[in-house]
Amino acid sequence: QVQLVESGGGLAQPGGSLRLSCAASRSIFNINVMGWYRQAPGKERELVASINSGGSTNYADSVKGRFTISRDNAKNTVYLQMNSLEPEDTAVYYCNVEARGNYMLLYHYWGQGTQVTVSS
Repeated sequence: QVQLVESGGGLAQPGGSLRLSCAASRSIFNINVMGWYRQAPGKERELVASINSGGSTNYADSVKGRFTISRDNAKNTVYLQMNSLEPEDTAVYYCNVEARGNYMLLYHYWGQGTQVTVSS
């Protein structure tokens, strides 16, 4: 059963914009943190941005001022608005969700990944 569904990836020119969305299944509740990771060939997966239940955000230095993460709790969805895109942003982007289960256990869920390519 698919639990995280990503959308919004594609091709953009340098300076362009893309908006990524990740919708979590309603079966996932008590979500603490939602975030976006990315991985390019030859590089390890890195955290791009995250947002917790209180709205506090964190960004990788490389995307500060260009990307904005937000969440809609009613829709169980997290977004990543990507502006002023650079070729270095090219990667597969993965959505990640941390949720609290029974007995104070934490669970992590991953999206299938969506390709973002920035090229002229």
